[in-house]
Amino acid sequence: MWALSRGGFNKIIFNLPKTLSRPLMAASNLIRVSSPAYSSGSPAHAPFKRVGTHNGSFHCDEALGCFMIRLTDKFSHSEIVRTRDPKVLEGLDAVLDVGGVYDPSRDRYDHHQKGFEEVFGHGFTTKLSSAGLVYKHFGKEIIAKELQLGEDHPDVHRLFLAIYKSFMEAIDAVDNGINQFDTDKPPRYVNNTHLSSRVGRLNLDWTDPDQSPEKENEAFQRAMALAGSEFLESVRFHAKSWLPARSIVMQCIAERFDIDPSGEIMVLKRFCPWKLHLFELEEEMKIEPPIKYVLYEDERGKQWRVQAVAVSPDRFESRRPLPAQWRGLRDDELSKEAGISGCVFVHMSGFIGGNQTFEGALVMAKTALKI
Repeated sequence: MWALSRGGFNKIIFNLPKTLSRPLMAASNLIRVSSPAYSSGSPAHAPFKRVGTHNGSFHCDEALGCFMIRLTDKFSHSEIVRTRDPKVLEGLDAVLDVGGVYDPSRDRYDHHQKGFEEVFGHGFTTKLSSAGLVYKHFGKEIIAKELQLGEDHPDVHRLFLAIYKSFMEAIDAVDNGINQFDTDKPPRYVNNTHLSSRVGRLNLDWTDPDQSPEKENEAFQRAMALAGSEFLESVRFHAKSWLPARSIVMQCIAERFDIDPSGEIMVLKRFCPWKLHLFELEEEMKIEPPIKYVLYEDERGKQWRVQAVAVSPDRFESRRPLPAQWRGLRDDELSKEAGISGCVFVHMSGFIGGNQTFEGALVMAKTALKI
């Protein structure tokens, strides 16, 4: 391992799985530190490409950026060089989060320079960090490998946007000091459990007796492993769970007029997470009038639920709550009041109710539309 001196740099080689389909290895096996591998032989034995980032204290964005760029064909198994020496940085194959240059044609991905205002696009306006820049330029390749599809496939593009929204954008915002809410009021509580905070805590503590470059590199390795494992978990969740759920909700929306002529009742033929998909698909598909009730089977109780759709994903209020006269009632009392057999309950807020059968739940929703 190369020692750090004034004006010097640290070199790290990380061994990661070649494909995303393999289980992520434990951090101790995932990453090793050694001298760079050089060869004067044929191109088949050419040295690894070298990716630079700064040494010293690290943040989530460059740890994740270094992890992601090594998942690409171009920088697979590349060597990580941690330095702030401009002469060293100039000779590297890619540079992240240092150097004061954003130029994808030369694989330079810094965001600290004056005048930098790059955003992800596609309706997102948060300024990018080095991780966001790497994701913007290489995210589709990484996702396409996981899905085993071409980069131009519509599902790859859908996940590219969804993962940025649910995972990457927060990392960009935190690193750039962008508040989550448009207010000057202090937060009601402190949240130091998010990924950026957890990565930050992996830096050497000021009380650690060993502040050597070797220990700093070991800490950075752990940061890469932590940020990278959660990124891969997000990719795999979206591929395995999010995308199939979206397809189910889209089909159910398309069939809503078969359920009721109003088009305001949707039935989930197979339960899945549906709320966020519904809001996004209503906007994409320009659904009018908006859906008021979603019916699905509660497999645990073998009953059917009637859930009122909220006015927005982050609000508790419903577009059309179940009727006030039903709320808080149960079983026979509710069935008598509603004039519908098999009723089980209606919540006090009217956001959800239940019936013993699908037919009864559907009558509850149809009746609620008319009251």
